[in-house]
Amino acid sequence: MKDFAAELTPQRLRNQRLTRTTFRSPAEVVGWLGAVQSQDYAGAKWGLAQRATGLTDAVVEQAFNDGAILRTHILRPTWHFVTPADMRWMMALSGPRVSARSAPYLRKLELDSSLISRSRKVFERALGGGRFLTRKELQQALAAARIAVTTIRLAFVVMQAELDAVICSGPRRGKDLTYALFDDRVPGGTAIDRDEALARLTLRFFTSHGPATIRDFVWWSGLTVQDARVGVAAAAVTLATGVVGDRTYYFVPSKAAAPTVVPSGFLLPNYDEYLVAYKDRDAGMSTILAQRMVEGTFDAYAHPLVLDGKLAGTWRRDVGKKAARVSVSPFGRLSRQNSHSIDEATKRLAKFLGLPVEWERVRN
Repeated sequence: MKDFAAELTPQRLRNQRLTRTTFRSPAEVVGWLGAVQSQDYAGAKWGLAQRATGLTDAVVEQAFNDGAILRTHILRPTWHFVTPADMRWMMALSGPRVSARSAPYLRKLELDSSLISRSRKVFERALGGGRFLTRKELQQALAAARIAVTTIRLAFVVMQAELDAVICSGPRRGKDLTYALFDDRVPGGTAIDRDEALARLTLRFFTSHGPATIRDFVWWSGLTVQDARVGVAAAAVTLATGVVGDRTYYFVPSKAAAPTVVPSGFLLPNYDEYLVAYKDRDAGMSTILAQRMVEGTFDAYAHPLVLDGKLAGTWRRDVGKKAARVSVSPFGRLSRQNSHSIDEATKRLAKFLGLPVEWERVRN
């Protein structure tokens, strides 16, 4: 490759399936990426839709309710979408690591192993027979068993049950998210050993998120540097490398032709994989953004406006019953091409929501 540095951003956009995709279902997108950060449930659904054709909010919601994609704490101590086919081996690999990171908080909150074990049995009884319960209903079941946990203590008890592969997401009930038994939503399958799981996760990451560094993979996976190096070594026959400065990037070469016409603007959700999956995010940052981050005047958790592969501003949406409005706050001047790119991104959002959407520029 003549100029790897110049190709790094376009490659990431293609590999993340933002500029080239054949996917038509949420499960295909999630399976390709491996895991998709999803603590903002509504935003994460929109992130999936931008990587496939024809996905609406209703279609993604139905896939979630049907269990084609699941949501649980995995990889790092936050929610991710994962496919049922990947959930069991991925949880076996990353669950103990996340549990170890959570252990100090459990001790501080006086949540000992006995209470966690008793809570697990309560969840198994309460959710047995294919039942789905909200977090509040799980809390009530715990209270009936004389286990009094509220707020943050309840959150950690539920998260530990997810990490122990006892529970995971069930379908939504109105606006409420529910939980189900892990074994009811995740097929058994054939167990794989840790080395194979590590190699599989490594290859999945660098295929879908590359070019990326080992440092990026450690951040995304929540694994140790040693584990990451072992995984890269196991996948070395498939991986290619490129160097920019003192950083070595790994990726899987694609044989597919680059698309002739690609979107150049994206209204990405907060926590989108295009930015959050990398420890070193300067490849996706504009010069003005870097300055704002130094000054401390940029909200790193805002919805990002991406133009030509670079984070170029923020946006928010206000959705009504009959229409929606997008407020865009760019970091600098918008060219005519930039405005056209935002027009096109807004049209994609309108199709996803099934509502007319207009956008306006506001001061950042």
